[in-house]
Amino acid sequence: MQITTSPSANPVDDARLTEILANPGFGTHFSDHMLTVEWTPDRGWHEARITPYGPITLDPAAAVLHYAQEIFEGMKAYHHDDGSIWTFRPEANAERMRRSSQRLALPVLEPADFVECVDALVTTDRRWVPDNRDGGEKSLYVRPFMFASESFLGVRPAEHVTFMVILSPAGAYFKGGVKPITLWLSEDYTRAGRGGMGAAKTGGNYASSLLPQQEAYAQGCDQVVFLDATEGRYVEELGGMNTYFVFDDGTIVTPETGTILEGITRASIIELAGKMGYQVTERKFDIDEWREGIASGRLTEVFACGTAAVVTPIGTLKTKDGDVPAPASTDLTMRIRQALVDVQLGRAEDTFGWMHRVC
Repeated sequence: MQITTSPSANPVDDARLTEILANPGFGTHFSDHMLTVEWTPDRGWHEARITPYGPITLDPAAAVLHYAQEIFEGMKAYHHDDGSIWTFRPEANAERMRRSSQRLALPVLEPADFVECVDALVTTDRRWVPDNRDGGEKSLYVRPFMFASESFLGVRPAEHVTFMVILSPAGAYFKGGVKPITLWLSEDYTRAGRGGMGAAKTGGNYASSLLPQQEAYAQGCDQVVFLDATEGRYVEELGGMNTYFVFDDGTIVTPETGTILEGITRASIIELAGKMGYQVTERKFDIDEWREGIASGRLTEVFACGTAAVVTPIGTLKTKDGDVPAPASTDLTMRIRQALVDVQLGRAEDTFGWMHRVC
């Protein structure tokens, strides 16, 4: 892919950037540049360009504004101690975007082109990748996204599509250390149903979680957990994270995919836990199995995972029928988390071949 670059005439100065990277937060600061590629049926993907970061112009009739034909990805770039920059499993994000594209009737950006685009922008703005030589967990969050940009009021796949990548430095997800999160069980709302878009990373799935998430906050909880849409029995995922359940015999269960997002961190944990000697099973997980497992002591740990938080232990589950107490332990949860973070930050050998060197 031919990518042209127009350097910003007003990049953030070094002093301000140092200030930002010292405490970046999440999703509030953006790098100096962005990448854009256009697609039309006759020309395919074309006009790949890196330009100064700034507002984009959309016609009021742009299809994405009316029919929500859009998808996105989330991944991170890491600064290793030798000065090199790496991303974590970008080809897996590329493949998931391919699947999301197919489900949303969007054109497919080939995985090699996806990775090339991400590499090009991260290389251009490599000074925005936070340094972790102080032992921290900062990173550069990478947000590729694709949307229907054709100006047309009609229910059909758009014939002008735009793919973009933007970058945002991210601090450690948990300020003051990792702590178990409290969940609210949503029994009135579901995230996705059979044949729906649950396995696609599209904004509509997240929009549907916002009201239940508000309910969770009102109940004093950090996150919401959804049950399946068919029977209302089986645990699916949180508003933005996958779940894992650890039993006293060393077995680990994670809800099967189909109506949930196939998380990159989720898939990595399956491999990592297996190498650590644990058997991971993907199957339906009944909410009553959660309740009974805690009551009997058989369920020893519950945790969630995702790109932003990596891995976080789950504590109390609050429901309309009463609270399910926190599991007894977080030991394996924290060992898995540390092992994964160490690979991402270059502090442990990457025996899985997950890391991709950008520059």
